[in-house]
Amino acid sequence: MNRADFQKLAGLRIKEAKVLLDRKHYEGAYYLAGYAVECALKACVAKKTKRYDFPPNEKAVREFYYTHELEKLVKGADLGGELKAKEDADGQFKLNWAAVKSWKEQARYEPEIDEKRARDLYSAITNKKHGVLSWLKKYW
Repeated sequence: MNRADFQKLAGLRIKEAKVLLDRKHYEGAYYLAGYAVECALKACVAKKTKRYDFPPNEKAVREFYYTHELEKLVKGADLGGELKAKEDADGQFKLNWAAVKSWKEQARYEPEIDEKRARDLYSAITNKKHGVLSWLKKYW
C-alpha cells in the first residue's frame, strides 16, 4: 500500500458510506465513514515517510502506523499540533473531530447503530467547511 492507495480508499469508503446511509444501512455506513478517516490518516503517514528511510523501531511502527486508532494515527502523521490549532481556530471543526475520534474499528461488530449516529459521523467527516476529511486532505 502506498499514499495514493490510501487516498483512493478514503474516497471510496466515504462514497460507500453515503450509499449505505441513503439505503438506511446505518451500521455499515457508520463503520465505512470512520474507516475513510483511518485511510486518510494513513495517507498522511505515508506522505511523511521517505523511500529509503529505515522504518522506526518495531514498537513505534505497531503503535503509530499499524493501528486503527485515529488518535494514534494523528500522532504517527505528526499532525497533533495542526489538529490543536485547527480545533482552537474552528469550534465546529472541534465538535466534528470529537465525533470522529470516538469512532472505533470495533464498530463493524455493533449491530445497532441508529440513523442519527451514522448521519452525524458522516456529516462531521464530509462537511465542506468544517469537515475532518477536507482538513486531512491538506496533509496527505
